[in-house]
Amino acid sequence: MTAITHHVSDELLDAFVTGSLAHPFAVVVAAHLSLCDACRARAEAAEMLGGMLLDRIAPAAVSRGAQDRVMAALDHAPPAPPIAGSGIFPAPVMQALDGRPPKWRMLGGGIRQQILSADADGSLRLLYIPPGRAVPEHSHGGLELTLVLQGSFSDSEGRFGTGDVEIARNDIDHQPIAGPEGPCICLAATDAPLRFRALIPRLLQPLFRI
Repeated sequence: MTAITHHVSDELLDAFVTGSLAHPFAVVVAAHLSLCDACRARAEAAEMLGGMLLDRIAPAAVSRGAQDRVMAALDHAPPAPPIAGSGIFPAPVMQALDGRPPKWRMLGGGIRQQILSADADGSLRLLYIPPGRAVPEHSHGGLELTLVLQGSFSDSEGRFGTGDVEIARNDIDHQPIAGPEGPCICLAATDAPLRFRALIPRLLQPLFRI
């Protein structure tokens, strides 16, 4: 793997550690942490600091009902073991895939996707972009996180290789182009539809749920 040069921001990392990050983005961050030693160390440090702060909080009384619910939950069967990573897909991605290989859907021009989840919190998808192929130019109505799992892409913000994360907000207008070394496979999360410049992608947008 090439050196990772584009990392998760402090804001996103703090939200992930505290559990307040929306699910699609949390999966991208978790997958990045599984590939990036530097960001994983930052997350572990933040968790340790949070634990130290919790230790300083005075204990609060727990109602009898809450105690009974906790004890009842402990009596339930243990959860199934987590799904391991496979090939280029880290464990968080394989969990989103339910342990199965991707089921690609063609978008045109050789570009494929699989939607892993889509709800009020946003959407999470895998993208397959053939070498040298460009994604239609677009901007954003919110936040887009894109983690490279294989290959690379380049846009107005630079080059992003395996393990890199691009953080694109509504002030970025870009057209990612896959590198020539091979197909680029990405994990992407958004919380609003993309804003395509060209007419055809805009017309197809409801069909492809982008």
